Amino acid sequence: MMLLTKALRRHLPKLYAQDGDPHATAYVKFFTPDGAATWYVSEFDGVDTCYGWSDLGLGPGCSELGYFSLSALEALRGPLGLPVERDRGFRPTRLTAIITA
Repeated sequence: MMLLTKALRRHLPKLYAQDGDPHATAYVKFFTPDGAATWYVSEFDGVDTCYGWSDLGLGPGCSELGYFSLSALEALRGPLGLPVERDRGFRPTRLTAIITA
């Protein structure tokens, strides 16, 4: 599965577009089907670099806002060998709501 469709690529804000915005929003959610890791994309450079919230399932205090590579996610396999997927039912959500959940 293509993680980011052309429509999503056009819709995502460019890197730094939400910088300092207290209402910054995540527009896309990726996850490993076994539930081990989740990524929320709030900005995209249009090529490969995403910015957003990453929870790699390593426990409290190990989740973070930062950059991650779309190509790395496309190549990644979770503990059960399954590829990363996009949550097709995900609706734009403020990062503050995701981080504090």
